[in-house]
Amino acid sequence: MARYWLMKSEPFKYSWDDLVAEKEGTWDGVRNHRAKNNLAAMEVGDQAFFYHSREGLEIVGICEVSVAGITDPTDPEGNWAAVKIVPKTKLPSPVTLKQIKAEPKLEDCELVRLSRLSVAEIKPDEWSVICSMAGI
Repeated sequence: MARYWLMKSEPFKYSWDDLVAEKEGTWDGVRNHRAKNNLAAMEVGDQAFFYHSREGLEIVGICEVSVAGITDPTDPEGNWAAVKIVPKTKLPSPVTLKQIKAEPKLEDCELVRLSRLSVAEIKPDEWSVICSMAGI
């Protein structure tokens, strides 16, 4: 069964538009153990929200894992995980962190509980709520 995720990126470093332009991007550079475990748990076909952090603080698109279980190419030691992703859908209406925090059904969401986590798991019911908020 496919799982759902949320992946944060600072748009000035790597934005949704950058991913769309590349057509496939490598999600690397993560140096947090829980985020690493989330990356390692991803499988091809899993979907993820693409979240702009620092600027915007909003979910702007949906991407899909195209290659899973790779070693982070930016890690010379080979200890950190990475995946490749492809863009699927730009959200008709971005969903802001403020909106997510205001929604009682999302109070246990990892994005809310573990706000500094760069790669978070999203439960299927949370995925549905956020998609509805985005107009899809």
